[in-house]
Amino acid sequence: MRIGLMVGSDKERDRKDRLEGLLDDGRTAETQGFASFWIPQVPGYLDALTAVALLGQVTERIEIGTAVVPIQTRHPLIMAQQALTTQAACGGRFTLGLGPSHHWIIEDQLGLSYERPAKHVTDYLDVLSHAFRGPGRVDVDNDAFHVHSPIDVSDETVSVLVAALGPAMLKIAGERTGGTVLWMADERAIGDYVVPALAKATTKTTRVVAGVPIVLCARAQVQEARIYASEVLGHADFSPNYVRLLEHGDAQDVGDTMAAGDEAAIEARLKRYRDAGVTDLAARVVALGRDADERRRSRERTQALVASLATAL
Repeated sequence: MRIGLMVGSDKERDRKDRLEGLLDDGRTAETQGFASFWIPQVPGYLDALTAVALLGQVTERIEIGTAVVPIQTRHPLIMAQQALTTQAACGGRFTLGLGPSHHWIIEDQLGLSYERPAKHVTDYLDVLSHAFRGPGRVDVDNDAFHVHSPIDVSDETVSVLVAALGPAMLKIAGERTGGTVLWMADERAIGDYVVPALAKATTKTTRVVAGVPIVLCARAQVQEARIYASEVLGHADFSPNYVRLLEHGDAQDVGDTMAAGDEAAIEARLKRYRDAGVTDLAARVVALGRDADERRRSRERTQALVASLATAL
């Protein structure tokens, strides 16, 4: 299992420092030996693809990916142009994670349609996959898109992963992409549901990138950490998609998917994720503390521990 790092919106830094701080985070992750660095498209925060392109210029080895970009916000041909440009900036180290997002973002915040999201992903991938075949004319006609346009950005392609929580999306992930990016999935949901669904859809090797909250803390702080993680990372009841995924496992909220406690407890839980079929762990460090300085030290301790576990996992 490859060990990567996942970041989110940064409320600790001043707005003027957030972009440079993110670049520092990427450089640090590479220096610490992480295999990958994942950035979500958070509503109202830094644009993920722009950030990835800049990260590609300040790093040399680490894979950089989006986890994930909502497809409704960008036409697939425009997404292809941006992704190919980003791939050039990253020297071939970029992975495009995308997905249909959730109704409370697409409909409630952006005022866009959230009808038949899985079908929309299929139509979207028709265009994207043609655009990624190389320079030339893209001709696609389906229910959602009528595209007849050239693309001439790069000879490179882009690996695509999709956020897949339900059976239709997991089938698409297996058949049409390199795998899936998960959030709020515990070991049982992954081992008993996600991995078998992907295997049923394809015979090729697929990636299972699992975002997992992690905190190094005293045993007495574990329950507090789980409650805090559910508060700051988003409750499951925000989205029916997450609720349906949780029903396949033992977790009731994102805090229950967390690896928390001392070094041995964290290593043991991450090994359970590995054994369930996770190919790429995206560690989402949760910092505990009464003030910014305590939280910084908490984050540094946890991140250093996770980096040190790469050889053990």
